[in-house]
Amino acid sequence: MSDVWTVVAVVGGATILLKAAGPVLLGARSLPPTLDRVVMLLAPALLAALVVVQVAGGDRELVLDTRAVGLAAAAVALLLRAPILVVVAAAAVATALVRLVT
Repeated sequence: MSDVWTVVAVVGGATILLKAAGPVLLGARSLPPTLDRVVMLLAPALLAALVVVQVAGGDRELVLDTRAVGLAAAAVALLLRAPILVVVAAAAVATALVRLVT
């Protein structure tokens, strides 16, 4: 059990060091514009990848089930520029309705 705590402590320490490295190394300087644009796109890209893996990922296979309907409903709500709470509600309701019918 102590091995687990050692791994947790090492990973936690590494995380803190990595998060602190940017501000320490850059100081008051700003990033170059090109790199700043890339950094701004990292969070949405990571979130999109996580959503796709959770919706379509199975045990080493592509799975399209009721979650895909929820994702499609969320995409439509986003295209209609709905508030985020409406997007989440639309996805949840669409998924629940399909699960109720099937």
